[in-house]
Amino acid sequence: MSIRVSHVHGEHIAVEAANGTEILRYVYRPDPEAFEAQKPYAHPVRTLGGRTVTGYRPNDHRWHKGLQMTASHLSGQNFWGGNCYVHGRGYLPLPERVGSMRHDGFTAFTVSEARLDVTEALTWVENGGAEWAREERGLAVHSVDEAAGSWALDWSIRLTNLRAEPLAFGSPTTAGRDMAGYTGLQWRGPRDFTGGTVFAPDTDGDADKLMGSQSPWLAFTTEHDDVDAHSTLVFAHAPENLDAGTAIHESHWFVRSQPFPTVAFSWAFFEEFELPPGESFEYRYRLVVADGAWDSERVGEHLKGLAW
Repeated sequence: MSIRVSHVHGEHIAVEAANGTEILRYVYRPDPEAFEAQKPYAHPVRTLGGRTVTGYRPNDHRWHKGLQMTASHLSGQNFWGGNCYVHGRGYLPLPERVGSMRHDGFTAFTVSEARLDVTEALTWVENGGAEWAREERGLAVHSVDEAAGSWALDWSIRLTNLRAEPLAFGSPTTAGRDMAGYTGLQWRGPRDFTGGTVFAPDTDGDADKLMGSQSPWLAFTTEHDDVDAHSTLVFAHAPENLDAGTAIHESHWFVRSQPFPTVAFSWAFFEEFELPPGESFEYRYRLVVADGAWDSERVGEHLKGLAW
């Protein structure tokens, strides 16, 4: 199935399926509110059938924006946005700790009939203006399949420490809050995903049991408001993410269905890790966006057919 790509320079990239549905908008012009940790994000993300599967600035967490790269606790700074967790004091508005991810440009931009590949250069800037890290981000839209009712977005990160000292990656859990290990690539769903079904291989669909768990993929299904339709999102790790010999740190799922829907590929759920000066780490992720309520068997079979 073919795609059409448009680029409003300085603002966003949009991908449209052959049926006219805009399935992805990647916004790299920063939102104006610094407290929300200015950075690029993907929203809206839609199924081929036109169902929106990302939320944007919900009233409970204004800094939740579609699909975005985050780092909630990074050497005392917050590259997630919003309130900062301080052990013994809870969540506090500390704007002096909130950093940003600056879009520096696109170093590669390739469009074919059925695929988009983009490489983006970004700089992670702490609140005082110091450049702490350089990121090479990869985005790929592919496997747009009308028969399956699905398409895939690959999102990769290569992050290099620019400081003269280690960068320490953590989460609210590493700072003392139980089972709040959110950080890394994060998805926030719209309100009709609240109470949806979450499952992973060989699990029973209880989101609470999946919090802090590990698996090669996790899926989230819901029945939409307003229209008679279901959607399924599949969050998948590239094989090397789960290989202790290649990954800088092991990953766990941060996932909630209630009171709001969210999934994060947490790279520092239970323990901190450090990135030494001048060194880099890499992760690759995949999001499959599908119409319909998929089950575990269908998810597994579909992922087998998508080569990394």
